Parts: sequence; C-alpha cells; structure tokens
Amino acid sequence: MQAETSRNEPIHDRRVLTQVLAAGGKPREAWRIGTEHEKFGFHLPVPGQDPALALRPPGYDGERGIGAMLRGLAGLGWQAVEENGVLIALQRDGASVTLEPAGQLELSGAPLENIHETCCETTGHLEEVKAVAEPLGLGFLGMGFQPKWRREDMPWMPKGRYKIMRQYMPKVGTLGLDMMTRTCTVQVNLDFANEADMVKKFRVSLALQPVATALFADSPFTEGRPNGFLSYRSHIWTDTDPDRTGMLDFVFEDGFGYERYVDYLLDVPMYFVQRGSDYIDVAGQSFRDFLDGRLPGLPGELPTLRDWSDHMTTAFPEVRLKTFLEMRGADGGPWNRLCALPAFWVGLLYDDAALDAAWDLVRDFTRAERHALRDGVPRHGFKLPFREATLRELALEALKISRAGLARRARCNPAGEDESLFLDPLFEFALANQTPAERKLDLFHGPWGGSVDPVFEQFAY
Repeated sequence: MQAETSRNEPIHDRRVLTQVLAAGGKPREAWRIGTEHEKFGFHLPVPGQDPALALRPPGYDGERGIGAMLRGLAGLGWQAVEENGVLIALQRDGASVTLEPAGQLELSGAPLENIHETCCETTGHLEEVKAVAEPLGLGFLGMGFQPKWRREDMPWMPKGRYKIMRQYMPKVGTLGLDMMTRTCTVQVNLDFANEADMVKKFRVSLALQPVATALFADSPFTEGRPNGFLSYRSHIWTDTDPDRTGMLDFVFEDGFGYERYVDYLLDVPMYFVQRGSDYIDVAGQSFRDFLDGRLPGLPGELPTLRDWSDHMTTAFPEVRLKTFLEMRGADGGPWNRLCALPAFWVGLLYDDAALDAAWDLVRDFTRAERHALRDGVPRHGFKLPFREATLRELALEALKISRAGLARRARCNPAGEDESLFLDPLFEFALANQTPAERKLDLFHGPWGGSVDPVFEQFAY
C-alpha cells in the first residue's frame, strides 16, 4: 500500500524521474527475461455462418467477440481487469493478457530466469488461447502485419487511451492508425546492472535492431497483395510519429545515461493523463509543463509517478528504456520464433564476453550506416548491402555471438540442451538468405495461387 501511495504523490523534483530509471539496476542473479507477443484474431469459417465473416477480425462485442475470448480465458484462472466496467485485460502470476487497439491479443509474460521457461510459458498460453478460441469459432495468427483486411475493416477496442491516440495519430503521420490496428510484434524485456551496463546494452541492441528486423521479417502483404516490403510493420514506424520513434542517435553520444533519456522523454509529446478509469486528453501537450504545474489539460496539477510511468510507455523507439530495456524491432510470428527472439537478445546481452564481442561488432558503425540499416532492412532484408557484404553476414556474425553467449550461460533443459537450441530457426533463415516474408511470397506466387487466405490456415497457432 505504501508503494502504491507513493506512486500517486506529486513529483516536486525532476531528479525523481531519473531515479525511476536508475531503480531498474539489478545484480546479475536478479536479471530476468520478459517476453511479449501479439497475434491477430480472425473468424474461422463455420458452417451455417455468413461466409463474408470468414477470416475477418472479431470485434469486442458478441458471442464470438474478443470480449468473449477474454471471459473464456478468465475462466482458466486469470484475474479480470476492467475499465469503466468493461473487461479489458487479465493478470496471473506476474503475466498479463491485454488488448491492442484492434483486438490483437497480447501476452506480456512474467519475468523468467531462462528461455526454456519462456518457451513453456508461450506454449501454455497458446494452448489456452486455442482451447478458448475454437469453441468461439476464432483462430489466431502470428505475423507482422494484417495480410488481408483494410484499415477500415479493423475493429476498435473499448479502451480510453486508444480513443485519444486514434484522434491524434493522423495529425503527426500517415501510418499511425495502421500501426495501431494492423501490426503485431514480439518483444523481449531485459535487465541491466547499472547505468554503464544499460548504456552498453542500449547501444549494442539499437545498432543491431535492424538485424532482428531482418531475421523476423514477416509482413509482406497488404490487403491481399504483396506490398513491396519484407517487414512492412517496421516501415510503418517510419511514418507514425517522428517525435516518439526512431534510432535515437543521442544514445551513441558521449555522456549518454539516465539523465539524457529523461530529457528525450520530456520532449515526447503527451497523449493522456489517467485519473481513475478516465483518460484525460492532453495529446500534444508537454510533460515539462506538467512538472511546472502548467499543463493546459490539468492546470495547477503536478504529475505523479504513475503519470510518468504511463508517459514512458508512449515513446516508441526501436529500443525503449524503462526500468529495463525493450527490444522492439521484430515482427510477430509462429511459436518457434516467439522463443527465438528472447534467445537472440539474451545471448548477446546477458553474457559479458558476448556483449563485448557484440560491441566490437557495432562500435564503429557511423550514424549514416545505422540509419541506412534501419531504413533499408524493411524492404531488402538480408540482401541489403552493408560495407563490403550484405546484412546477411552481419546477421550470421551476431547469431554466432549470441549462440556462444547462450552456451556459456549453460542454462539447460532436462535433456541437457542449452538455450542456443532456440536460435536454430534464425540460423536457418540467415543461412538460406531468405526471410520468413520471402518464404510466404514464394507460397503466394506458387501453391497459394495469388491468394493470402491460406496463411490463416497454414500459419495459425
């Protein structure tokens, strides 16, 4: 109760904001792995049902809606979370199930010790989802971008923050509503020891984020046709909101640390302030003004730690710092890639020798090179030219460093296998010089006969 009270006390000193980030520092033995993944729901073809409903995304309401899906999961031991009397999320054992704007279902996993546990958690969640979804006539698909339906076909979930964001997004970019309604990702959240460790991990992961984008690229279709990209989801972030996205060049500057990241966050325009179950629209207003009690939407009020925590979630760079680091560059995908993403980053960042090797790999990247990788990978994937080779060679080197780091961690399952086994699908893609998106494009132009509909059957969970 004391911690909750302190989160609601006004902030009188800007240094508190820096202390929030610094509080994330943990000894190595306390480092954990938190994996998040989103998935698209769709109506299964059901005899006697209107054929036009097949494969469409479900809305919230109705006997076969996302609300019914949440209620079904709640019956499996999840605690309900409501907003203004509407079920919007579930919690259990440090994990949560939440809704993205168009009903994409997200698992935010519990902080776990190794990738074996992460993969068990993912498997258990997907089994629960399938058990609840099938009687409702629903299926779920892991990809980076909705392959079939238009933006106008996507439903909106009854969450207050999404209403505010929906109104604001078109003012600052052309693809923000697509980001909200038609994208899915897999992310991993990782710890750091102290400020210096955070800085090194931030720099390595930001420089190598385009490698993860290529390894997981799985969004080549828009409204049933190839869109010219391998990771259209990644491209969408380039025209969503320049104030809160991108490669954060300042992370590589001398003197970067908690204080500089706080400065960045203070320059990110606000979306909302939550008071009780109500969301107050302060879109475009300044948290700096809020600290001075001059926020137009709440004149005279000072922010609380809860407000600052909410605001930190409204920045969307390729890597995001909170009390941990979030890796945000990967498209959603099938089960084995949900386990592969945390393995890739844990291998690079949680072993000292691997982190040193990864830093040696990227430390001389220029700003122009980092941006060329970020901007080129969504379209070209592994085949993007880089220095005297292509991104494929960079990806293979990063994978080898990660595999060695996981082997040295030596966290083994009962069969004696370490966590590096989860990298196998990523090595397969890189060695074949073919992203998941390119494999789907081959199917589209071949066995699928120019239709994306088979993806809902062949790649559903």
